[in-house]
Amino acid sequence: MREATVPKLTATSVKHAKPGRHSAGEGLYLLVSESGAKSWVLRVQFRGRRRDIGLGSIAELSLSEAKDKARELRKVAKIGRDPIAARDKVKIQIPTFEDAAKACHEARSGGWEERHANAFLSSLKQHAFPRIGRLFVDSVDEKDILAVLSPIWQDKPAAARKLRQRINTVLDFAKGHAWRSSGAPRDSLRPLLAKQARSGNFSAMPYAEVPSFVTALLAKSQTVGRMALLFTILTAARSGEVRSARWSHIDLETNIWTRPAGLMKSREVHLVTLSPAAVAVLREATKLRADHGDTLIFPGARRSQLSDMTLLKIVKAEAGNYTVHGFRASFRTWAAEQMPTVPEAVAEAALAHSVPDAVVRAYQRANFLDLRRKLLDAWADFLEQESRVIRLVG
Repeated sequence: MREATVPKLTATSVKHAKPGRHSAGEGLYLLVSESGAKSWVLRVQFRGRRRDIGLGSIAELSLSEAKDKARELRKVAKIGRDPIAARDKVKIQIPTFEDAAKACHEARSGGWEERHANAFLSSLKQHAFPRIGRLFVDSVDEKDILAVLSPIWQDKPAAARKLRQRINTVLDFAKGHAWRSSGAPRDSLRPLLAKQARSGNFSAMPYAEVPSFVTALLAKSQTVGRMALLFTILTAARSGEVRSARWSHIDLETNIWTRPAGLMKSREVHLVTLSPAAVAVLREATKLRADHGDTLIFPGARRSQLSDMTLLKIVKAEAGNYTVHGFRASFRTWAAEQMPTVPEAVAEAALAHSVPDAVVRAYQRANFLDLRRKLLDAWADFLEQESRVIRLVG
């Protein structure tokens, strides 16, 4: 294209401009293609490099509007900020937290159970929307989330944790849609929240007591229930995932447990790394196999699935008022307090919780799995601290 720099453009000359580049002054140009399409472009210097920034067509911006926009972006570049990012942020309409939550619910609830889908929006309507619903979702920060959680954090700990997870889901969803520059503030929020009283729903054994509990289990003859419970604790899995596990899900060459989507709460395939201690439990469990078909690893009566009460009775008999599910919380607290160099998202992934897309991009999949293996191996080492080496006593 030929460049025509004089005379400078006027509203009338814009309408009749011929193909080429026409200066409107101060780095603003009108580009006219051979087909007659007309658009605005701003040329600026940013960090020592010349950049051409498209502003839109003349149908979107008049000459005066284009000059105003160019003036704004030149100021942005002058103070060292990226003018393209500033341009794009203006184009994106940032929703309120309430609108973002509703969009998240609509986009994702199709893959949720009806009860979970209903509870997701209901809890946000009750607790979050009155306080932060009208805030633009890109401005929601730790103090805002703290204001939502504080009234119920101690009185209703289980509900408060679920509410926190749902707020995180909305903020991560907003990050994925470029409505905010970062996902939910997890690590930075944790120090602001007081330690919760033990929840009555899923009472978690303090992690410092779990090694003694494991040692006590190992000192007794190994029943199917005790092996299933040991495996549950070592893998930080849900009871139902262990009770449904089949031999076809286990690869003892790579020490990987592949949990099919149908068994998972998230309805997504999940890989679990197996520590040497977890593998030892599996090798002992092979003695229970009637054949080498695709059978349950920990079968109950008549080769059917174990009842969840089987594992719970063992816990109550050995340790009192704790739950099987609570060992996941024991693991999570141990990871937070004893493994501070491990990113929080690694522990969340080990628990099969959702992980922000930004984190998945930050770690290659293989490396991420390797970090999880190191974490679960360290958890097994911690559990073995009293017996040093887990061995099943027959």
